[in-house]
Amino acid sequence: MDANKTVRNRIKMLRESRAITLEEMADRSGLDAEQINRIENDIDFPSLAPLIKIARVLGVRLGTFLDDRDESGPVISRRENYKPGINFSNNRTALRHNMEYYALASDKSGRHMEPFIIRIEAPEKNEDFAPSSHEGEEFIYCLEGTVEIVYGANTYRIKEGDSIYYDSIVAHHVHAADLQGAKILAIVYTPF
Repeated sequence: MDANKTVRNRIKMLRESRAITLEEMADRSGLDAEQINRIENDIDFPSLAPLIKIARVLGVRLGTFLDDRDESGPVISRRENYKPGINFSNNRTALRHNMEYYALASDKSGRHMEPFIIRIEAPEKNEDFAPSSHEGEEFIYCLEGTVEIVYGANTYRIKEGDSIYYDSIVAHHVHAADLQGAKILAIVYTPF
């Protein structure tokens, strides 16, 4: 099954199993009820920040939306087995997908970190980015290209071999710099 569709199905199933209405979900998450409805009905796919807020309301880890199996021991991800996973729009209006995520530990049960290899498409000229925030921390290691991270009132650029670690409660946005694509290793930690 398509990973994006799996996430949407799990959100709706968990919300309904907990007898949470769209309006209650919106109230508790700070999201708009229409946005949640659009996510559950395969019209929109959220960026990481709304997905984390939804997970918090449902009382589950972010990984719950991504899990396929429950492996309690070590999980090895082989490069040749990477499959395109979830695509996040990161609030872009012109394109539905600008980041392609390859989950590195989706088979690991009970995890609190979400490691990803992420391919970031080149931004459009003069594109405005909408920062987002969520509980937790993020670590980004640049594998290819140059990445720009807007973090609060500051902007940081990292290139191949550089990394950044930050508290994700501060409004932030990650995108490729210089109208070129990039590739990163990102690890997202969300407390549960």
